Amino acid sequence: MTQIKRVAVIGAGTMGRQISLQIAMRGFGVALYDIDSGVLAAAEQAQREIVAAWIAASRAPAVTVDETIKNLRYCEDLASACRDADLAIEAVPERLDLKRAVFAQLDRLLPPRAIIASNSSSIRVSGLEDATSRPQRVANLHFYLPVWDSPMAEVGGGSHTRPAVLDALEDFARAIGILPLRVRRESTGFVFNRVWRAVKKEVMRVADSGVASIEDIDRAWMIKFGREKPPPFAQMDRIGLDVIRDIELHYAAESGDPDDLPPALLTERVERGELGVKSGRGFYEYPDPAWERADFIDPDAGD
Repeated sequence: MTQIKRVAVIGAGTMGRQISLQIAMRGFGVALYDIDSGVLAAAEQAQREIVAAWIAASRAPAVTVDETIKNLRYCEDLASACRDADLAIEAVPERLDLKRAVFAQLDRLLPPRAIIASNSSSIRVSGLEDATSRPQRVANLHFYLPVWDSPMAEVGGGSHTRPAVLDALEDFARAIGILPLRVRRESTGFVFNRVWRAVKKEVMRVADSGVASIEDIDRAWMIKFGREKPPPFAQMDRIGLDVIRDIELHYAAESGDPDDLPPALLTERVERGELGVKSGRGFYEYPDPAWERADFIDPDAGD
């Protein structure tokens, strides 16, 4: 089995830039690709700022910003990104047709030894593997946001993935400070996202049916589980409501059950361009969302 030393990350959005930064921080060479030069420039700036903040807070290894960025190449050319890569991690939007097209391109451009992994949060590997000529080297390597505060990744295969490929991905995950969670058989949503999907589906249903407000559902969650982490609607805002919608549409297409379709509460916001943190408005308004305010769960507020 090929030892993973050089990695290509495909897609420089929030997930792609976090995955590539985590890899670079651990000393691996990473090529970060995006078709949009503006997205790449924004990714580099964001990565520099994150590393600088980590170093200032003594959260990062004893390296400089420049040393970390030196491990990264920013590529607008996919062939350049794939050159000499041992592993490619696809991190494009959650659409099956797009991912299959990307996998077919990667198959043509990567060295024969390379592993092709998807960061998909819901799509099964068997839905992607036959877009390549190397289904035995196709797998899932799904990270969670923020990568450094949720240091786990699901590792799973399709109908042809060799066990040695999954072993190599587990070893790689550990080498970059990420705990691998082995998915023992294919399952839409894999491990944690099956649980998370049930939560987000139900909270949206409760709010969409008028049982309770978005804010009160999140207040209940925070009082029960603490305010250190974002409650469900705030978490969806961070992920991106367009991403949430695409995932729900994938579940619905797979099940054929109309009950699995995303609710109007979600789709109407996406249609208006209210995508969450990245657009300044979603279930909450940013940069000062109500759920982060001290009085959000204060029983005396408003007295």
